[in-house]
Amino acid sequence: MSDYTPAYFWSLFDYKDGNLLWKEDRAKGKIKAGSVAGGVSSRGYLRVTVDYKEYPLHRIVFLLHHGYFPAVVDHINGNTLDNRIENLREATDQTNQYNRKRGKNNSSGCKNVSWNKKNNVWQVHIRCNKKVKSWYVKDFELAELIANEARALYHGDFANHV
Repeated sequence: MSDYTPAYFWSLFDYKDGNLLWKEDRAKGKIKAGSVAGGVSSRGYLRVTVDYKEYPLHRIVFLLHHGYFPAVVDHINGNTLDNRIENLREATDQTNQYNRKRGKNNSSGCKNVSWNKKNNVWQVHIRCNKKVKSWYVKDFELAELIANEARALYHGDFANHV
């Protein structure tokens, strides 16, 4: 992602409670030393410009604390504006998807559970390692329990039940 080292970013920023603070004035004095770096992107992530290039702020925070840029950084609590180091962890594209919140178009109210009109049953659908696991049950509470247990089993620490 970048040829810059943690030392270079440490020379630019101080870290405090998930925020990066500029160490020196920037942009011809328009940005003052000590001010919070970055702004929110259209996708809801904080981004900061360093040497005319934009970086996701959470990736810089991860680099500062771990010494490298991972392929994917996951926000454990799902809040893309919470860049405290204890809320960030290395992930893969797949495990990052496991940690997603329930979709806006979900009509059942439970992740991975939908109504199967053809068979008049609740369907639980879980993806893991490019395979799909499915269960069909008549009772919604049982479907919800199966979905929660399956997420915990197949998604491990990345399971998100909300």
